[in-house]
Amino acid sequence: MESITHFFRPLACGLAAICFCSLPALPALGKEYLPGIKWPEPVVVTPSAEKSQPPSDAMVLFDGSDFSRWENGENWRVEEGAVYVGKGNVTSKDKFGDCQVHIEWSSPPSTDDEQGQARGNSGVFLMGTYEIQVLDSYSTKTYFDGQAGAIYKQTPPMVNAMRPAGEWNAYDIVWTRPRFDDDGSLKSPAYITALHNGIVILNHFKLSGDTPYDRPPQYSKHADKMPISLQDHGNPVRYRNIWVREIKPIVGKQAQEPSFKDHETGKTWPASTAQTSNE
Repeated sequence: MESITHFFRPLACGLAAICFCSLPALPALGKEYLPGIKWPEPVVVTPSAEKSQPPSDAMVLFDGSDFSRWENGENWRVEEGAVYVGKGNVTSKDKFGDCQVHIEWSSPPSTDDEQGQARGNSGVFLMGTYEIQVLDSYSTKTYFDGQAGAIYKQTPPMVNAMRPAGEWNAYDIVWTRPRFDDDGSLKSPAYITALHNGIVILNHFKLSGDTPYDRPPQYSKHADKMPISLQDHGNPVRYRNIWVREIKPIVGKQAQEPSFKDHETGKTWPASTAQTSNE
């Protein structure tokens, strides 16, 4: 036993030394970096106690009964808490830039004579221009950049998260609008992150422009805030529980020069001096 102990003792010491040496250097206790920015207190937002219901700061565009916040809404039928695609597209009367969108939709029960793009076709158009596809992609096939969750003709979804035909699907979308310079040129593109039934299908995807059927995508300067549109593609798709939250940047005020503070001594010194040790 003694020989075995002699064999493992230096091995254990060596491993301990390796582990110790590989640890990152830790900052000295008591020192804190102070960025000097005075941040506003985050506004309290109350989440709904019920799944998929709007949070307290959301603008509700359809609550299951009132579809009056939509242009041409009188031509879509509201029934049993849902609105059915009717004659012509509908466009929200409210306008949005950067925003979070929640929308639930359902394709009609499947029939043998409806396949591909004829199966529950509709679309959600951010700013009335950039489409995320609505389609029954559970058991029918179409081109991948035209199936449910696709940014039309730009990218397929990362995965197919469809529920069977007739069941409800939900999109949760985080939208960053494009920015334009005064001369109309593109300053920064649009980005979209989307979850389909709680599953990420688009992760900060950069759009190449608008989403037409008959030409390549392109950007054209438009207003900073524009409506959301829902498409009439001739299929009896249903929508419900539509709400939007504006996304606003958090703006802090540089109240003081960034600094370090030593809580043991109470000493504070400017970060610009790069002095991180006690003197």
